[in-house]
Amino acid sequence: MAQFAGLDVSVKETSVCVVSDAGTVLCERKIKIESEPGAIAALLGSVVGDYARIGIEAGPLSQWLVGALIEAGLPMVCVETRHMKALLKAQQINKSDPND
Repeated sequence: MAQFAGLDVSVKETSVCVVSDAGTVLCERKIKIESEPGAIAALLGSVVGDYARIGIEAGPLSQWLVGALIEAGLPMVCVETRHMKALLKAQQINKSDPND
């Protein structure tokens, strides 16, 4: 079963949501420490399964995190914030941190 994850990153914490290919939420957590690649990779690794894609919204930390998480063997993709807003608007979903 493929699974997907989304990361919402800020300097002090990172929200992580992992869903199955059927859309079932498998894990939804906030890492209440500085957003470090090792902590994020450990949390993602604790959810058993194969990741098809892990998305992160573009921001000040995204280039550093994406590079480090790719080196850790995770299938990362960085999404431009305007594209995320357009996608959510097309689906008639309000842009908010949980929806991102």
